[in-house]
Amino acid sequence: MKSYLKTKDHSVSGEHFELLFDADLELLVTHPQPKDLGKYYESESYISHTDSSTSLIDKIYQIVKRYSLSKKGRLISQYAKNEKTLLDFGAGTGDFLLTAKNENWTVTGVEPHIGARAKSSEKGIALLEDISEIKSGKFEVITLWHVLEHLPDLNKQIEALVGKLEQEGTLIIAVPNFKSHDARHYKNFWAAYDVPRHLWHFSKKAIEKLFEPHDMKIIAVRPMLFDAFYVSLLSEKYKTGRQNYLKAFYRGLFSNMKAMRSKEHSSLIYILQKA
Repeated sequence: MKSYLKTKDHSVSGEHFELLFDADLELLVTHPQPKDLGKYYESESYISHTDSSTSLIDKIYQIVKRYSLSKKGRLISQYAKNEKTLLDFGAGTGDFLLTAKNENWTVTGVEPHIGARAKSSEKGIALLEDISEIKSGKFEVITLWHVLEHLPDLNKQIEALVGKLEQEGTLIIAVPNFKSHDARHYKNFWAAYDVPRHLWHFSKKAIEKLFEPHDMKIIAVRPMLFDAFYVSLLSEKYKTGRQNYLKAFYRGLFSNMKAMRSKEHSSLIYILQKA
C-alpha cells in the first residue's frame, strides 16, 4: 500500500498518523492502528458518547442530530416487514433506538463504550456490550451510523453482522467519503478522517468489494447532506484554530453542489441486501 496522506488526531491526543491507499479496494487504512483504542475515545470532545451541548459546535451537532433521527426513522420504515426487528450496531447514547422504539420497532443495540451505555440506560434503552451477547434471533434491519470506520478486524465484524441479518433483511451503513470535495479541499485537516478512531476510510468501490464476499449487494446510496457543513465547520477549526462559520458554510454548500454531479457527498448511506 502506498502513502496517501499524513494527518493527526486533532481532537484528543495530537498524535500523528498516516493514511495508506489500498488500490484494490479503493480504501484508505489508518497507520499505525493503536492496540489500545479506548483511550482515544476518553474525551468530552467525542460528542457521540457524551450528548454534550456546551459549545456552539456541540449545539449545532445536537440540532442536526434531532433532524437526522427523524430522517433515519423514515428510512428504516421503508424496509420494515412484519416483525419490525432492528439492531443498531454502535448505538452510542441510544437516541436512534429510542426513536425507533417510539415507532413500534423491537430494538436491540450494541455499544462497547461504557459511558455511552450508561447514558442510553438513563433513556430507558439498555445496550449490549458486544454482538456475541445476542444468542438467538435475526433482524429485519441492521444499522451502523458512522460506525463501520471504527471497527477493528473488519471482515470478521462484517461476517458477524451479516450472520444476524434475516434472509430478506436490509443492512444500512453510513460512513464518511474520502472522495468528496470537502475531503479533497481540507486534506490532512479534514475532520472526518478522525484518526485513529477511524481505522478505515471508504469509497463506494470499497463498500462494494468488502461486502461482495458476504453475498451482500448495494441496492441504493443516499447522501447525508448536513455532514458536509458539520465536517467543514470542524475542519476549519482544525486548519485555522478559529470558528470560520461563513467559510465552513460555503465549503459545505459547495461540496454538496459538486456532489450533485459526482455523487461523491461528504458522507453516504449505503443500503445493502443479500444478493
